[in-house]
Amino acid sequence: MTGSFQITVSNETVKYEFVIRRNITIIRGDSATGKTTLVEMIREYYESGENSGIQLNCQRPCRTLSGRDWKILLEATKESIVFVDEDNDFILTDEFAAAARDSDNYYVIVTREGLPNLPYSVDEIYGIRSSGRYAGIRQIYHELYHIYGSFEFSREFVPDLVIVEDSNAGYEFFRGVGAEKPYSVVSAEGKSNIFRMLLEADAERIVVIADGAAFGSEIDRVLKIANRKKTVAIFLPESFEWLVLNSGVVKQGNLQKILDQPGEYIESRDYFSWERYFTHLLIDLTKGGYLQYAKKKLNPAYLEEKIRERITDQIKKIEL
Repeated sequence: MTGSFQITVSNETVKYEFVIRRNITIIRGDSATGKTTLVEMIREYYESGENSGIQLNCQRPCRTLSGRDWKILLEATKESIVFVDEDNDFILTDEFAAAARDSDNYYVIVTREGLPNLPYSVDEIYGIRSSGRYAGIRQIYHELYHIYGSFEFSREFVPDLVIVEDSNAGYEFFRGVGAEKPYSVVSAEGKSNIFRMLLEADAERIVVIADGAAFGSEIDRVLKIANRKKTVAIFLPESFEWLVLNSGVVKQGNLQKILDQPGEYIESRDYFSWERYFTHLLIDLTKGGYLQYAKKKLNPAYLEEKIRERITDQIKKIEL
């Protein structure tokens, strides 16, 4: 399934209106913020339709998933938007992650905990807020809002240490950029190791570079360390390959359209996370050329001055 979908669900007392942009959306928040009410309304409408007193508008079927028969239900669900409440422990399992990866559905998951088995974007973590009475009547209007804004920091921020999530071409690039700089560049060898490295680091000023497309499960605890140290800056592009594609060093007629609206091109069954799509796209567009890209080992051409500068120019808020 591709694309973004607007969902409007309402009854006589409440109305929710929001847009789902990727295959995994996370809704968070404290009790009594309307998360469970939303899921219950989706379930009631799916079971009883308009007889439930609920109105639901969306271009794709919306349903809920729960109980110990969740896997059987999910196998029968195609090209739908599936809502899962946080009281379903299966969302923490590898089995659920595998089943979701192999499906063509989108998922909206209500949870207060990070879900390390699922590669979800920092940009797709939302809270629910009430905007008061809707249109002057007795209906409360709810909308989703981004919990995490942009991670901006001063261009004057010069680190002592750069921690790169990647251990392959992305890490080699940033290590090459920093070869003659007064800071060290190290690989975390995976997003789950960044928190530990921040805890153990002796450096006073640290930059973290990670793939925002799949960093959602780690962002909370990394931010806690960043806020505690007050000298940690976080840079979260979709992926290193996304940076390269945005830099303009690769020429392809349809590329800008893809970058402007990637969700319209990324098939969720084929690419569980957007970072994988951008890797595949960069490999495909550079095959057989001077900039031929490989994930495991960086083509030295990417460290040539003009190309390197065009890529690092995409990092608007940091001097590397």
